[in-house]
Amino acid sequence: MSAIPSPEQALPRPGPLLRPGTKLYDFLFGLPLIVWYGVGFVHQAPGLVHAIATIVSAHPDPLVLIDALAKAAALVFAAVLIGLVAVRRPASSGAKGFVPKAVAFMGAFLGVAILSLAHRSIAWPLQILSTFLIFGGMGYAVYALLWLGRSISVMSEARSLVTGGPYALVRHPLYLGEEVALIGITMQFFSPAAVAILAMQVASQFVRMNYEEQVMADAFSEYADYASRVKRLIPGIY
Repeated sequence: MSAIPSPEQALPRPGPLLRPGTKLYDFLFGLPLIVWYGVGFVHQAPGLVHAIATIVSAHPDPLVLIDALAKAAALVFAAVLIGLVAVRRPASSGAKGFVPKAVAFMGAFLGVAILSLAHRSIAWPLQILSTFLIFGGMGYAVYALLWLGRSISVMSEARSLVTGGPYALVRHPLYLGEEVALIGITMQFFSPAAVAILAMQVASQFVRMNYEEQVMADAFSEYADYASRVKRLIPGIY
């Protein structure tokens, strides 16, 4: 009689290419993010094309020009993020459990829910301020992304320690840029629901930062010194 296999022997084991830490595994894990931002890119591109067509018309509207800049920054952000997630290095370690993944998901995607709300008409000075916040925040986020390069992570994972460029000013410049842009977006969709979504997203980001910093401290011995010298979000303050 043949021996009955143990539960460990009975379960199929992933092939070597699909094991955690491999490039293929990391790419498949990041594929939902690529698809999400890809769909957003396709959805937003016609609006930018229309805005550009309006700008080159005989009577361009300055507000349309500002709005086009914000849309362009958002599209560049999406394109850079898609490219970097596709070619990023496999993670060497990451936070374990459901909660770190849940807060990372909420921090990355919850703010998009604001765009599903009704757009509000606001006074033109607030419209200009909102658009500049979006453009400036997205522009700074793209700058941070380019410095991160192939070390980009969505979940709390360690790939390499980046301390140059915007990361010499604050430890989380990418999140800082995203939050500034999201505040600008919230102004255009201002409502109790929009404020509630923004508050939940910001809260998720702070918890997400805690997990990320713990992962980085465990993976890189020099992270403690870096964190002692560089503030989290606001240079010299916090």
